[in-house]
Amino acid sequence: MAPRYHQLMDNITEARPAAPSDAPHYTLTVEEAADRYDKAGVPRTIRRIQKYCARGDLDCKKVETNFGEKYFISEESIERHIAQTRDAQDAAGRAQPRPDAPERSLETNDLSKKEEGMPTDAPARPDAAGRNFQDLYIQQLEKENAFLRDQSVVLLERVKETNVLTQGLQRLLSPLLRSPEKSEEENSNTPN
Repeated sequence: MAPRYHQLMDNITEARPAAPSDAPHYTLTVEEAADRYDKAGVPRTIRRIQKYCARGDLDCKKVETNFGEKYFISEESIERHIAQTRDAQDAAGRAQPRPDAPERSLETNDLSKKEEGMPTDAPARPDAAGRNFQDLYIQQLEKENAFLRDQSVVLLERVKETNVLTQGLQRLLSPLLRSPEKSEEENSNTPN
């Protein structure tokens, strides 16, 4: 007779080996992940990191808290994603600038453009100094008001014309729109 399963289990004295832990450790919050991205030189907003989690770009777990849902992200997936981002930037030719490379100030660029636009020996416009822009603005508003008044008069005339035409149609159609009973009564009441 062959031994049964429970009889074989009684003879085993050694402990069961622990299962391998393949599960990654989800230790970083979204805010901590944003700090990692920033330190790596590829800054990302918190909202963008949340989108990465939702899309599955980062290995993470969504946990329900008292204040809503929160993502916990594995460190390995952040490092992997940062490396992928850098590779993509390098391949596209948009590598990060050198940290010690001089940057041009936008203000100096704007000043040089303004200086190029007007020659230094150009005379001032004679009418520029005497213009009162508030008066010009008021004049423009008065013109627009006059135009709108004229338009309202034209529209009022059209409304009156439409009312006259509607009354005429009502007079023409009223005999046709009466009920047959009323027309018979009117015919019987009229002297022959």
